[in-house]
Amino acid sequence: DENNAEDRAITYQLYGGDNENRLKQEILLGIGGIKMLELLKIQPQLYHCNEGHAAFIGLERLRRYIEQRHLSFYEALEIVRGSTLFTTHTPVPAGHDVFPEALIRTYLAYYADKFNISWNSFIGLGKVNEDDSNEPFSMSVLACKLSQEVNGVSRIHGRVSREMFQPIWNNYFAEELHIGYVTNGVHFPTWVAKPWLKLYHKYLPSEFINQQHKPEYWKAIEQVPDEEIWKVRTTLKQELFVFLRKRLMDNLEIRQENPKFVLELIEKLNDNILTIGFARRFATYKRAHLLFSDLNRLSHLVNNPERPMMFIFAGKAHPADKAGQDLIKMIYEISHRPEFVGKILFIENYDMELASKLIQGVDIWLNTPTRPLEASGTSGEKAIMNGVVNCSVLDGWWAEGYVKGAGWALKEERTYTNQAFQDNLDAETLYFLFENEIAPTYYQRDENQISTKWISHIKKTISSIAPHFTMQRQLNDYYDKFYNKLLQRQKTLTENNYEQARAIAAWKLRMLRAWDSIEVVNITTPDVTARPLNLGENFTAQVCLNLHEIPAKEINIEILFGKKEFDEIKKILFIEKLTPIKEEKGVVTYACNIPITKVGVFDYAFRVYPTHPLLPHRMDFPLVKWL
Repeated sequence: DENNAEDRAITYQLYGGDNENRLKQEILLGIGGIKMLELLKIQPQLYHCNEGHAAFIGLERLRRYIEQRHLSFYEALEIVRGSTLFTTHTPVPAGHDVFPEALIRTYLAYYADKFNISWNSFIGLGKVNEDDSNEPFSMSVLACKLSQEVNGVSRIHGRVSREMFQPIWNNYFAEELHIGYVTNGVHFPTWVAKPWLKLYHKYLPSEFINQQHKPEYWKAIEQVPDEEIWKVRTTLKQELFVFLRKRLMDNLEIRQENPKFVLELIEKLNDNILTIGFARRFATYKRAHLLFSDLNRLSHLVNNPERPMMFIFAGKAHPADKAGQDLIKMIYEISHRPEFVGKILFIENYDMELASKLIQGVDIWLNTPTRPLEASGTSGEKAIMNGVVNCSVLDGWWAEGYVKGAGWALKEERTYTNQAFQDNLDAETLYFLFENEIAPTYYQRDENQISTKWISHIKKTISSIAPHFTMQRQLNDYYDKFYNKLLQRQKTLTENNYEQARAIAAWKLRMLRAWDSIEVVNITTPDVTARPLNLGENFTAQVCLNLHEIPAKEINIEILFGKKEFDEIKKILFIEKLTPIKEEKGVVTYACNIPITKVGVFDYAFRVYPTHPLLPHRMDFPLVKWL
């Protein structure tokens, strides 16, 4: 109530308003978040910036170090960077928030004054090219520049992130960038159904819950009688269908649904048939449309008299995503066609309760993202905790999780660059899998009407996949890969009145001033145009540099072998560091003697870069001189 109506409206709707309101939301999240922590008397040593939306935490932290600890901007920058991890969850540049420079100036110009730096230097924190006045201010670029560590949320997404952010460090190749990954996991106690939890407690080791990230604690699931597994799955599936019937009857008046149609639909729902779930945010890259590529084929699938199946869709589209909304409308309309009533179902008002029922009750969890746009995905991870088998494109978490005999997969590599062709191929692959592998496996029953082959998929899913995608494993990865090293870095930089932060900041400024003074005196390399080197021969080279006032120990030089396009190396084959062999009055000679172990035509180039014991990695200070 103390806030005026205009301010209260800022966060009324997550995706509401214009670009200016979005900026206000992110100011409130980042700058307001730091102020809130101070009021709560919480003083974190490390900050984990999840997505660029929160990147303004770095600006407010810089201001506080400068004003309260009397550090320079560059000294404060070392501490903020050295205690921050940035996790990106978005696989495409268009998904990252950007703002025009004028809007940033309106709301944040005072920070440049507080930092005692120029406006260009300040606005450059959010730009790839600091001097490009037309480039917008990117929250993700800001997050990268204010974080020592950056990660994606799966192995593939780590690679995609390196490619996406490569322009920030344009003197390095994408594969060289210091951007790692931690694959997302899910909170097991939140998402596992009670019947499964009861069964796990009965058969798995007593310390299982606290050791859930260790595969050996899940192996006992293989010894559980098939009848018990089938009973749990049947119970949860029946609960799902009870829930669906109730949800369909709710709010009939609001939905303006014909009650006769709804009753007919409910009558046709059958929990004994193979049931596939597809539920998530309806972004077009998720390709929910694939199944509807051939409606005749789909009709034969769902209405097969011996092996029928049904597909349950649920989810919401971004308010600004017209294509996503149109996709929901299309599925809804198809679900009302006579041949699909009770076989294609779209459930409205997707929420956590519906999500839980679906990931616990369906037989197959389907995911069909456009490669490689699935950053991670977590719905399928929740499903495996409940014995639900996945069928998905090998992207995101499933590229790491898939095990043969524990679900089904569409291959990771694209066959076509043309997306329409790829969509057609993937749709055909899905139809084939459902017709020839998934449905036959599900409906092959023993004398007790139990599908032992299906249960083998369930058991292998739980024992071989589930332990690798728990939140406990995810947290352990964050500690091992990022938190521990950042904590040590933070302590190193802040002890003794920020002695090391001041030292590394001063060294970087000195190096920046002296960098352009480096001169190439001489480069000697083999004349491979006159005579190619044979396999087993050595490539010998010397580079002589005049470093002027830069100490030789602060410079490294390496040679890169690769393939050139337009006079630049575009693909690295291998890299070798040169060794200093002679130094005289600031002139240093470096040499290499490299055995030729690969056949082919190679290009090469030399790269000079600074080095210092306090640098955590080369992207921390990406000065480079190409020779």
